[in-house]
Amino acid sequence: MTSSLTTTKMANAIRALAMDAVQKANSGHPGMPMGMAEIAVALWSRHYSHNPADPKWVNRDRFVISNGHGSMLHYALLHLTGYDLSMDEIRNFRQLHSKTPGHPEVDITPGVETTTGPLGQGITNAVGMALAEKLLAAEFNRPNLDVIDHYTYVFLGDGCLMEGISHEACSLAGTLGLNKLIALYDDNGISIDGHVEGWFTDDTSKRFEAYGWNVIRAVDGHDVDAVDAAITAAKQSDKPTLICCKTIIGKGSPNLAGTHGVHGAALGDIEIAATREAILWQHVPFELPDDVYAAWDAKAKGTQAQHDWNARLETYAKQFPKEAAELARRVAGELPADFDKTVDAYIAACVDKAETIATRKASQNAIQALAPVLPEFLGGSADLTGSNLTNWKESVAVRAGQPGNHINYGVREFGMSAIMNGIALHGGYIPFGATFLTFSDYSRNALRMAALMKIRSLFVFTHDSIGLGEDGPTHQSIEHVSSLRLIPNLDNWRPCDTVESAIAWEQAVKRRNGPSTLIFSRQNLPFQQRTPEQIANIRRGGYVLRDAKDAKVILIATGSEIELATKAADELAKHGVGARVVSMPSTDVFDRQEAAYKASVLTRGVPRVAIEAGVTDFWYKYVGLEGGVVGIDTFGESAPAGVLFKHFGFTVENVVATVKKVLA
Repeated sequence: MTSSLTTTKMANAIRALAMDAVQKANSGHPGMPMGMAEIAVALWSRHYSHNPADPKWVNRDRFVISNGHGSMLHYALLHLTGYDLSMDEIRNFRQLHSKTPGHPEVDITPGVETTTGPLGQGITNAVGMALAEKLLAAEFNRPNLDVIDHYTYVFLGDGCLMEGISHEACSLAGTLGLNKLIALYDDNGISIDGHVEGWFTDDTSKRFEAYGWNVIRAVDGHDVDAVDAAITAAKQSDKPTLICCKTIIGKGSPNLAGTHGVHGAALGDIEIAATREAILWQHVPFELPDDVYAAWDAKAKGTQAQHDWNARLETYAKQFPKEAAELARRVAGELPADFDKTVDAYIAACVDKAETIATRKASQNAIQALAPVLPEFLGGSADLTGSNLTNWKESVAVRAGQPGNHINYGVREFGMSAIMNGIALHGGYIPFGATFLTFSDYSRNALRMAALMKIRSLFVFTHDSIGLGEDGPTHQSIEHVSSLRLIPNLDNWRPCDTVESAIAWEQAVKRRNGPSTLIFSRQNLPFQQRTPEQIANIRRGGYVLRDAKDAKVILIATGSEIELATKAADELAKHGVGARVVSMPSTDVFDRQEAAYKASVLTRGVPRVAIEAGVTDFWYKYVGLEGGVVGIDTFGESAPAGVLFKHFGFTVENVVATVKKVLA
């Protein structure tokens, strides 16, 4: 065990790097890194299993800073322990294109497991990581051969616990008994506005005990040995553990420690000089002594840990070659060799059946077709499984002590989405979870984070419009599809029938550089006849579904409005107006196509009318100000779906009238 003198120097190295980097950037949060320095020493030098030479080692422990504003703590740890994060990068904290952005970002900084900053999402991602570890271990481990065996550690603060998502996630973690999840709570009583007792007086310990967590109370967060003992005890629990660490924010700063003044601003030259004197740190900024580097260096220990695991994996592969190959494929994120063949066969079956069904049912059928070749499918729903239809015949509900492949998330839309992100980040699974489209609002920031992190989370949203019917405007999506299309790097699919639904699922599963939404109807939608070329072009996001010789107008539609567009085209033909019908299930994918293809679908100079049961503004990017949009710019009403579509003008007569106005 390291001496108290050594641990003090190790902690003070973190303080020095944090205050100097924030000062140089004149931006950042020095208080949390300075206050959690001893906690970091206890965890990273005595418990955290990782290999700086291989940040993606499969069986590494996961570490998440949920209070992501304290990013300099993580950067200091990564630099000190031997990751590819140079002192130059520390100097460039919060500067353009550095590896040390203001908040931790996955795939930017080696060793960072998830992008944090929006408080509460880090702990929720960690719940997903711990759940993925538990399920993978149950699936692949064999007696005396635990190839999946690691912990998930989280640093979090008062802000994370105030956010409602922390309740959603931690409640579920307790119910599921995620005992290898250990959270260290920076209980310093300070947030940006000051002392939190004016707005945050929860008994946090009782709260987590009520969730079913193991709680270790009143640990001195500045005593490395005390934190070490708490972590050791946490590892023996059959429950997730919250370690409540009493700390002083900005510890070491003689005049600002314990105040909100040290939370989110540089200390200033005078206070930094005073801090250096107070902690007996005589080194110039960004200079660390050799003995500090030697005390922190984790390269040899990490290499040995991975070497030992590799030997275990080699033994495992000899005894269980099929399972070893499957695990390697899964953690690499690669699809099975027969995936494309399975998809093609299922699409052919959809064409043969030509079913008129709701696309939510078409989605369930697609899941049923793909699941047998995708054991990495980990589905779920936010208490709407019977409506979202995200289960399948072979799905097994995940319960405490019972592994499975379908998660009942409960009424926790935001928590579900961020947990899915954690599962995707951990690896080994393709998570999908569902709710009604209108409740995507609850999930929105987690969707944004998935897109920012470029991870393969699949968000299923059903009951996608006024077609929901009698439940009324609180449940009817109006602005949601268009607003989701505004999120960069999020692919949104709103298919019109069984074939488009199958291809939407195929493309979402195959996409490895970002998340997708899959948006489905409650009401039945008719099957559309297509040629093989048209089926192939669905994958381009938009294509010509029906054409007319010398078309005078292009009708663009998605989802349930495709039926209306085709009927309107038939009616226009009776009036001598040829209409091309373009189905655009994914505007995001269509926009990425080459210019020549887009021009072949949306011929220049031909007037256009868009039809979608949602807000109109989005569609002017395709139809131009001179074009027309049949949409809805008010909230819905409570009535049967058919009545509502007529009431809001989604009729052949209104589409024809709109076309005539555009052509006039």
